[in-house]
Amino acid sequence: MAKILIFTGIALILAGGVFFVLAKLGFFRLPGDIEMGGKNWKLYLPITTSILISIILTLIFWLVSFLRK
Repeated sequence: MAKILIFTGIALILAGGVFFVLAKLGFFRLPGDIEMGGKNWKLYLPITTSILISIILTLIFWLVSFLRK
């Protein structure tokens, strides 16, 4: 159980680092993402980014399940 928690924590830290670097490179500013803001507020709806991540994860999981057969 402890190994699973440690592995999950390391995976989350790595994923956070990857997302941080990709955001700095402008990866999450795709056309179709909605960004609104005012003087004291900001709203960011990453619609296109969410669809792209969903497609990539679907392909990865499909490939893993295909290779396991």
